[in-house]
Amino acid sequence: MSAVPKPLPQITPEMAPFWEAARRQELVVQRCRGCGTYRFPAREICSRCLSRDAAWERVSGRGAVFSFAIMHQVYHPGFADAVPYAIVVVELEEGARMISNLVDCPVERIEIGMPVEAAFEPVTPEVTLPKFRPRRAAG
Repeated sequence: MSAVPKPLPQITPEMAPFWEAARRQELVVQRCRGCGTYRFPAREICSRCLSRDAAWERVSGRGAVFSFAIMHQVYHPGFADAVPYAIVVVELEEGARMISNLVDCPVERIEIGMPVEAAFEPVTPEVTLPKFRPRRAAG
């Protein structure tokens, strides 16, 4: 394990409900009360209907890999032991897209459209990172 810690997200007031839910191992995104569109990250105005009325809602945590990149270069010393690792854009079943990491999957097996589910990694008492892993078979 690297002696240098990985950088942590800055928890802004706008995104605080997301990080609070992640600590409970729940995935939430904003949903417009005007048109019902799910959106992430939090925004003041809906890009679809321009409503300012939104609420945070729990979502399934299931989705599919929409896009991905494999990181081979170490841009921060905290990631030295992690390369290669995957950064993914996941399209949630509810429609919002989220950038995260894909875990529990060799990078050479990642595919566009791969079904994934949320997995939570507690990092500090304040920060739990939502990541994604290949979806486990039901049963």
